Amino acid sequence: MSDKHHHHDHAGHSHAGQSNAGQAHAGHDHASHDHGHDDHGHDHSGHGHAHGHGHGHHGHSHAPASFGLAFAVGALLNTGFVIGEAIYGLLGHSLALLADAGHNLGDVLALLVAWGASRLVKAKPSARYTYGLRSTSMLAALFNAVVVLLITGGVAAEALRRILNPEGVQGVTVMIVAAVGIAVNGTTALMFASGRKGDINIRGAFQHMLADALVAAGVVVAGGVILLTGWSRIDPIASLVVSAIIVWGTWGLLKDSINMVLHAVPPGIEPDAVRGFLEDRQGVEELHDLHIWPMSTTETALTAHLVMPTGHPGDAALTDICKGLREKFGIGHATIQIEVSAEADCALQPAHVV
Repeated sequence: MSDKHHHHDHAGHSHAGQSNAGQAHAGHDHASHDHGHDDHGHDHSGHGHAHGHGHGHHGHSHAPASFGLAFAVGALLNTGFVIGEAIYGLLGHSLALLADAGHNLGDVLALLVAWGASRLVKAKPSARYTYGLRSTSMLAALFNAVVVLLITGGVAAEALRRILNPEGVQGVTVMIVAAVGIAVNGTTALMFASGRKGDINIRGAFQHMLADALVAAGVVVAGGVILLTGWSRIDPIASLVVSAIIVWGTWGLLKDSINMVLHAVPPGIEPDAVRGFLEDRQGVEELHDLHIWPMSTTETALTAHLVMPTGHPGDAALTDICKGLREKFGIGHATIQIEVSAEADCALQPAHVV
């Protein structure tokens, strides 16, 4: 019994969490059907496609949805502070304030981009964008990390120049403005604290704002030292310390966002554990073409071919597999393909074939 099929024609799929009534034909005999396969001409006895939509640690949590107000307030507060900090940084000849203003400008941009992405991920799928626009959240995280690092590099270069050619700095101005920064950034960080574990963009907003509050505290100290000693070189030195802290805090976000864009298995999901779970299902003799990748910063997808010589297990079994993937690993969008013969000439069976 063979069935050459098109992957977009889900002949025989079950949606976890929905009634099996009215679902498409898991047990149909497809011997008489010859569906066009765009990429691979291999034979299968059935194509089990089951979706599980839940709220696991990497599943369908849609964390940004409840943070619209936090994004709006945070962006507004920080925009006002950036303008004020830049003005007083210029008036007070403080590179530390200008460095912090530049970083805060990057954070405002990060908040706006992440906010926009949190809206775009809700876009409905279309014939062209079959996953909707979920991936924009990953692009936003990558964009924000790159922008922050570029701004920080420019500030560090200016700091090195000012160490060699110091300028007079107004310590009182530096301390007052930086103290305001502690309040603004600390308040914004608190608004994102509860969602930092569910979404890399929320985590990025929280870490950036918390780092800014700590950096502002350091600038207050630098202003105090300048006020007491008159040693103006402490200002560019402080800006270098600020830059180092920013790079250290941003590097992990850059790495994680690059991995997401490259469709690496999300952190917290062990591929061997997922493979073992699927191989242990009743009737599974062999597993191949296993792929696990992020659909967005909060959603994970999986595809796999299960060789089951005893035949297609039916919709209920597929629903149970998807439920297990969702609950154990937070994988909310699973596509399972069933093959009944280990000898079937599946073009995707070799481990090196994608």
